[in-house]
Amino acid sequence: MSTATTPLASSSAPTSTSIREITHWINGAPVKGQSGRFSDVFNPATGQVQARVPLATDAELEAAVQSAAAAFPSWSSLPPLRRARVMFRFREIFESRIDEVAALINREHGKVFSDAKGEATRGLENIEFATGITQLLKGEFTEQVGTGVDSWSMRQPLGVVAGITPFNFPAMVPLWMFPLALACGNTFILKPSERDPSSSILLAEMLKEAGLPDGVLNVVHGDKTAVDAILAHPQIQAVSFVGSTPIAEYVYAEGTKHGKRVQALGGAKNHMIVMPDADLDQAADALTGAAFGSAGERCMAISIAVAVGSQTADTLVEKIESRIADLRIGDGARPEVGTPEADLGPLVTKVHLEKVSSYVELGTQEGAELVVDGRKAALPRGEGFFLGACLFDHVKPEMRIYKEEIFGPVLGVVRVNNFETALQLINDHEFGNGTSLFTRDGDTARDFTRRVQAGMVGINIPIPVPMAFHSFGGWKRSLFGDHSIYGPEGVRFYTRIKTVTARWPTGIRTGVDTTMPTLG
Repeated sequence: MSTATTPLASSSAPTSTSIREITHWINGAPVKGQSGRFSDVFNPATGQVQARVPLATDAELEAAVQSAAAAFPSWSSLPPLRRARVMFRFREIFESRIDEVAALINREHGKVFSDAKGEATRGLENIEFATGITQLLKGEFTEQVGTGVDSWSMRQPLGVVAGITPFNFPAMVPLWMFPLALACGNTFILKPSERDPSSSILLAEMLKEAGLPDGVLNVVHGDKTAVDAILAHPQIQAVSFVGSTPIAEYVYAEGTKHGKRVQALGGAKNHMIVMPDADLDQAADALTGAAFGSAGERCMAISIAVAVGSQTADTLVEKIESRIADLRIGDGARPEVGTPEADLGPLVTKVHLEKVSSYVELGTQEGAELVVDGRKAALPRGEGFFLGACLFDHVKPEMRIYKEEIFGPVLGVVRVNNFETALQLINDHEFGNGTSLFTRDGDTARDFTRRVQAGMVGINIPIPVPMAFHSFGGWKRSLFGDHSIYGPEGVRFYTRIKTVTARWPTGIRTGVDTTMPTLG
């Protein structure tokens, strides 16, 4: 996953009046930044700065927290049904403007329009899940736990909570967090990625239109200064994070040190095992889409194909290579009717492009065979941050291109002789986010799902992202904390349980009793 906290570039003030200045969103209204520090927001397809986003001061974060704290008592005391109605209206507004959301993602992130719309649709599913909060918050009741004594549980919100989100899904990941947190009765501080921050402001505007009271959702832009302030603030009760493993580990350590509940989703190196009995055309299609879609900037992208058997590997590499040749690379903007859309857009920034390109060079130095060099592909002219699909064969587990998350359009093929070796590769890796197996054999598939050490598993499905009514989360160094994100686990994360045991005066006849009550 992407790093969500490090600014790309900053300056003391905007240098051109033609460059849009993005605002914070505090207490239900846009607020111009006062720090004098800015981070550039690029159009990845042109390489040009299109906006600047302010990096918040401690005072601006404090204003957002106090706004959220002031809004919490009245928002949390609303019947869940009334909170759900706000989510229903938000859902209708969001769906009616989903193309606008997708176009904004395309302009700031670079992913092609259809992929951006897919991101927005997966976010929409999380709003829909949040509309069912009245059912999700139901507790348990037991009559007569003792003579004349009843006991029940309830789930109550935490208070002010925060989310820190990455660049690769500027709409979907925030929607993993705040709709459910708000529906549970919390108020929310969102710190989006400074690389593509506009989607978060658009979502806040939609919620305002849906009737969300002022202060319930606040958006504060920033860099590490803002992140550290969130992690240390005594009034913020919980933090959700999605990003790279080093930052996730830092967020978890710092947040829990300050007494917060933290869920921090980190990096990935997702493997897909291809068995000799698999439909290799299907597997090659799946690998090409899962490795190179969104230019590989997905935490669930497949970056390692594990081919079982040399014949399987030879055929698979040949088929993937032929499919790469047909991939279209372009700005990814919504195409005119009858015009084909690009398959791959640019990477998010020049800095990230250079990082991914350096891994391609590293792979050749480590001895892997570079079957397709995306650096030499026919790329769009101009200063955009484009890189074509790259395919390595004969990748070894000791290579850095195998061990490390590259987060770009780079697929490595590892050759093994049997299923057990393939499974062990996945289980030995430090990351355990997602994985997949392509096979026609049910016994192999069942054995794989039982023994593989990863949080999300696909069988003949390359990107097994759970639906909104399940939960998303990896194992090992892909998740820090006890709760996965969204779905039922999200409800548990954003609430705490309270259990009440009650007896009424007419049932009390025992007098003073100093022993432990057994209620039997």
